[in-house]
Amino acid sequence: MLEMAVLFFVAVHIQSVQTVVHTLQHIHTASSQIPNFPEYFSIIYVDGVPIARYDSESRKFSPKQDWVNKITAQDPHYWRKKTEMCIDNQQAVKVDFEIANERFNRSGGVHTFQRMSGCEWDDETGRVDGWQHYAYNGEDFLSLDLKEGRWLALKPHALVTKHQWEEYYLQHDKFYYEEICPHYLKAHVSNGKDFLVRTELPRLSLLQKTSGSPVTCHATGFYPRDALLFWTKDGRKLSKGVVREETLPNHDGTFQVAAHLKVADPSARYECVFQLAGVPEDIVVPLDDRVLLSNERIEERRKMVLAIAVLLAVLVAVVIVAAAIAYKCRKGEGRLLFQSLATNFFVSFACSQICASV
Repeated sequence: MLEMAVLFFVAVHIQSVQTVVHTLQHIHTASSQIPNFPEYFSIIYVDGVPIARYDSESRKFSPKQDWVNKITAQDPHYWRKKTEMCIDNQQAVKVDFEIANERFNRSGGVHTFQRMSGCEWDDETGRVDGWQHYAYNGEDFLSLDLKEGRWLALKPHALVTKHQWEEYYLQHDKFYYEEICPHYLKAHVSNGKDFLVRTELPRLSLLQKTSGSPVTCHATGFYPRDALLFWTKDGRKLSKGVVREETLPNHDGTFQVAAHLKVADPSARYECVFQLAGVPEDIVVPLDDRVLLSNERIEERRKMVLAIAVLLAVLVAVVIVAAAIAYKCRKGEGRLLFQSLATNFFVSFACSQICASV
């Protein structure tokens, strides 16, 4: 259904230009007993775009974007050092995974453990910040509050680790996230500026499964990731009755996001509004039945197209038969041919009725 999205670029409101906040994120994932899946893999993202990857099967840290190799001009041993670091991280995450299994009293079966760390940099103000989170089986249980200089135990199972790490690791963490991480982030942004510092506007479409279901505003193909998508009612931004999904990456390096609206007042004026960082104009799509795509309407169109195709096929057959009769008539065989066609027609019609009633 999404491939039938309607394209809109309707600029209505003017907003101030937003600065771009760049991010570098490193995600480590360990798992157990998942078939055809590496026990450990690590991916680095810059501004939400994957730039490098390591896994326990290849044991090699390699780029996913060509421009990332420019980093070797500043750091000739970058890939070797990163590979060695990933091998060390693999062992460290494995130990943390085993400890988490013990803390949560889990053994055997499918389990996952993630460490997510990174930093952000405002290219205008120069402000930097960092973060680090741990998740077990998809649930956060430990998080670093860099500004407050403390670890937050999000589950009782993490209290012991919280106290240990606050005593030994906070100063190291602070130096890494305020100095080392932003240094590499700025280098990657500079090397990949043609790719990263660009703007691509989205394709917006309004979708609905059935006439009574929520209306989805779907935006895809935009870049950078920093964007807002929301609904307004009579010019006012809505918070109730709206569910916004997480922004997700597309295979081509762009992003997509959706916001679902439950229409409470059919007489009101609803609009879907998209705002993209660095773009002064909003893209606004009014909710209009003429552009709203739904499963019901698509099915109606399909039936209509099918009916037209059948009608055209019948007309073509009639033209062919008429031409054949005209040709035979010239040779004096018209009556014979007509009787044969009539007989075949009634036989076919009778057979079709019998088959339909079975």
